[in-house]
Amino acid sequence: MGNISAPEIILLLLVALLLFGAKRLPEIGRSLGTGMREFKDSVTGTTKPEPTQTSQLPVGTQDTTAPAPPRENETVH
Repeated sequence: MGNISAPEIILLLLVALLLFGAKRLPEIGRSLGTGMREFKDSVTGTTKPEPTQTSQLPVGTQDTTAPAPPRENETVH
């Protein structure tokens, strides 16, 4: 009763495909793999150095946001 054979696995994959769609399944698999890897690393106590990501704007872009001018019926405090 505890054995899972090939037809049951195929049925589960088809149900997952119908529920989540073809575009979402790779993302779900990737996140499950990452979660299992993090769990294994936390249990064994091994850690990898995390890559540093720098958030830089592309060359030639600048922040052009400015505060909106007050409306006619509003007062500035």
